[in-house]
Amino acid sequence: MRLFDTLAQQTKTIDFPDGVVKMYVCGITPYDTSHMGHARVGIVYDTLRRYLEWCGLQVRYVQNITDIDDPLFERARRDKVDWRVLGEQQTVRYLQSLAKVNVEQPHFYIKATSQITQMLPVITELIERGHAYVVDGAVYYSVASKPDFGTIFHQDYATMLTTANERGNDANDPHKRDPLDFVLWQHSQPDEPAWPSPWGPGRPGWHIECSTIATSYLGPQVDIHGGGTDLIFPHHACEIAQAEPITGVVPFVRAWMHVGMVYLDGEKMSKSLGNMAFVDDVLKSYSGAALRLATLKQPYHDPYEYREADIQAAEQQAMALRDALAVLSEATGEQTALDGTAYRNRFVQTLDDNFDTPGAIMILDELAAAIVETAHAGRNVQAAQHLLHELAGVLGLTF
Repeated sequence: MRLFDTLAQQTKTIDFPDGVVKMYVCGITPYDTSHMGHARVGIVYDTLRRYLEWCGLQVRYVQNITDIDDPLFERARRDKVDWRVLGEQQTVRYLQSLAKVNVEQPHFYIKATSQITQMLPVITELIERGHAYVVDGAVYYSVASKPDFGTIFHQDYATMLTTANERGNDANDPHKRDPLDFVLWQHSQPDEPAWPSPWGPGRPGWHIECSTIATSYLGPQVDIHGGGTDLIFPHHACEIAQAEPITGVVPFVRAWMHVGMVYLDGEKMSKSLGNMAFVDDVLKSYSGAALRLATLKQPYHDPYEYREADIQAAEQQAMALRDALAVLSEATGEQTALDGTAYRNRFVQTLDDNFDTPGAIMILDELAAAIVETAHAGRNVQAAQHLLHELAGVLGLTF
């Protein structure tokens, strides 16, 4: 298939000669109820997985959960609850919310805390290879050690630093050689968990968890790596910087596939801003199929302004698909049956072309309309209805 690769900044063909797709997607930090931004990421990659498997490929889908990070600890302090309890509660709520829109769990759903012993030798090797340095029990990655650091972001140093600072980087850390250097291992605060390490007790930085989990479960090269566009920098740039020196395989990822942010009232939907539409709240008024349709009707890589009117329209669309599946025709003759071959072929071609889910949904609509028209004309539509049900299922739509 053809996918737009963020690193190459162009649509490129990616094939899977051994029939296996190694896919990694960055997961959530579980400290609050899931909003539509989380749902969009979950729905897009769940649909991609369904499509690849429908095409006969074996997908090995891995996702992490960042159950150890500053936002989680800050929320636990605010609510006076144990960080482990908070993380577990919110993880369960997140999975329950996504299940309501028919998002299946990845094959491997890995907590960062379960992989700390695997992170330590990776950090050690980065130090030995000259890509990291130790200061007072903390370990930093030296961005100067990798001249192509940040290429995936396609911006200059000043923009990289500004963006990193907006996303948690401490440019004023006196231990850093470069303000853009990032933490691989850090000291824990008194109320935070700590693990033993060669550099003293502490906890890992955010970025090291994903490259470690990805290479541990998928090997030195990932076919498709996903996440929101807000992770391109610094997170995914840091993943590349950490993985490639260790594995020796370049590129670390064959296709970087990023999902656009969800906006509400012109601002990126985020927990920090508080401008959120929660999945469970939306589902009080609309079906899971409608929410899923509304999400997939947007090109996955574009920003998406959330509007309730879009969900309302998608509900009507879902009803039309259901009606087409339910319409009755007494005709059984094959000679007058509606032939769905062209619809199936177009469906495949559309999704193979940069995973064009809006185009695929248009084909479902056309097939549904043809089914209703053909049934009313007294012709056989049973095979076409089976096809509509099959193709809708590829998009995760159930009726």
